[in-house]
Order: sequence, then C-alpha cells, then structure tokens
Amino acid sequence: MPDETPLEEIDREGSALSAERQMLFTDAVVAIAITLLALELPVPEGSTNGEFWHSAWSDRGEYLSFLISFLVIWAHWSGHRLMFRSVATFDRLLSSLNGLWLLMIVIIPFATKVIGGDKAFQARFGLYAGIQTLTCVIFLLMAWHVKRARLYRDGVPVLRFERGMRRSGILAIGFAVSIPVSFVTGWAYLCWAAAPLVSDAIDRWIRGRPERRPAPVG
Repeated sequence: MPDETPLEEIDREGSALSAERQMLFTDAVVAIAITLLALELPVPEGSTNGEFWHSAWSDRGEYLSFLISFLVIWAHWSGHRLMFRSVATFDRLLSSLNGLWLLMIVIIPFATKVIGGDKAFQARFGLYAGIQTLTCVIFLLMAWHVKRARLYRDGVPVLRFERGMRRSGILAIGFAVSIPVSFVTGWAYLCWAAAPLVSDAIDRWIRGRPERRPAPVG
C-alpha cells in the first residue's frame, strides 16, 4: 500500500502555508502604505534657486509629517514582524485582528495629510494620535491572543509575546495621553517620543532583575 500522509501533518503544513501567506500579504500592504506617504509629498516649485528652496521650506510641515509617519509605520511593522515570525498558524480571530491592524496602517497616509494641514491643530493631532492608539491596542490584542491560544511555534519563549503586549500598551498610553496634552501645548509630540523610551527602560529593568531563588531550608 502507498504511504499516506497523516491528516495531522497535512493540517500542520496547511497552517504554516496560511501563516506565510498572511505575512506576505501584510508586508505588501505595509509597503504600499509607505509608498502612499511619499506620493503625497508636495513638490517644491520655483523658477530660481531661491524660490525653489523657499517653496520647500514653506512645506516643511508636510515633510516633517512624512518623516514621523514613516518612522511610525516602520516601528509598527518591525514589532509585527518580530512577533509574527514566531507564529505557527492563524485562526479566524487572529486573521481578523490582523486585518484591522492593516486597516489602521493604510489609514496612516490619510492621517499624515490631515496632521500636516494648517489650523485646528488639536483636531488634526487627535485624529492622528487616535489612529495610532487603536493600532497599538489591536497589536496588543493580537499578541495576547497568540499567547492565550498557543498559536506560536514550539520552543518560542512566551516572554516574547508578553514584551510585545507591554510595549504596545505603553505606546498606546503615550499616544492616548498626547491627545489631551495637545490642548495645553504644541509639544504633545514629545509623548510619542517618550513612550518607546519608557518601554525600553522597563525592558532593561525587567532583564536586570535578579532571579528569585527559594530561601534555604533549615
């Protein structure tokens, strides 16, 4: 009789292929979002060198918004890539959450154009920060579900997902707190920069803690 592949092995190979296709699709959507950022950049105009540089300087706000959004999308993607390379399979819930996460990513170019506009600073800032907050919360839920449902590969430390949850939570808090701060000062952007620094500091503190050992008996 010819050898037959066990159903468990077929399911496992199918799940691995599905996870790989999900990651390829995710990478493609993120790449498109970053490309859309560049397409929205204004082109400097002018018939002389002075007019050209004056035009470029007048659009500096939009160029700064592009740089910030590029770094933000890259940070979102890096965290996603780091965690999901340890994921063995996607279930329906994880696939749905990943789709919501991608929805937030493709909205970022639109939010970048909004925040780069003039006037109504708090409304524009709040829209952008709100989208980033939702993106971080969705990622936190994905990490939590992967850990809870054991969708990760054998031998992968659970601490990887706990770190992803902690970092996403801190970033979400940083973006959310920046919204009311924007009504007080235009330097609310500093909340965005402070959040990853706080996360890194907490990670270093956790790694540096001495392991708890049982007290000697007798």
